Amino acid sequence: MTAVPEPTHGCARCGEPVAPGVGLCEQCNPLGLRDVASSQAHGTVFVAVALAIVALAVVARLAVAGAGPFPATLDAIAPADGGLAVTLTVTNDGSSTGQTTCRVFDPVDQGGGPSAFVVSPRIEAGQRVTFTSTVTAFGSVGRAFQVECRTP
Repeated sequence: MTAVPEPTHGCARCGEPVAPGVGLCEQCNPLGLRDVASSQAHGTVFVAVALAIVALAVVARLAVAGAGPFPATLDAIAPADGGLAVTLTVTNDGSSTGQTTCRVFDPVDQGGGPSAFVVSPRIEAGQRVTFTSTVTAFGSVGRAFQVECRTP
């Protein structure tokens, strides 16, 4: 009968073969200290990921702080290739440079109809920008649209 070798895996530090359930070999753990429990390792990773998400949220909030509100008016609507060319005037009433997404919609639909979303160019604090964008959500027939631009 042939002896079947015991299964092994590599030491966490040096890669030497160790028995299942053992993380470090004799050379890497000469005192025979207990390995870290998997729940401790996973808990540490979870805490690190949670802290990274919180840090990114704070950085994102600081990046857009002071931009907006963005009052907007719809100045003109004209037929264009495949849709409508809408001309918007957007003002940045905030204290820092920002950019906004404006929603063009038909107020008759009361939120149930199509909307078109247009991204404004960057607007300096206290400045007003007029720009034209082509939207395709409404076809090529102009109606009495409204516009609202959100603060980030």
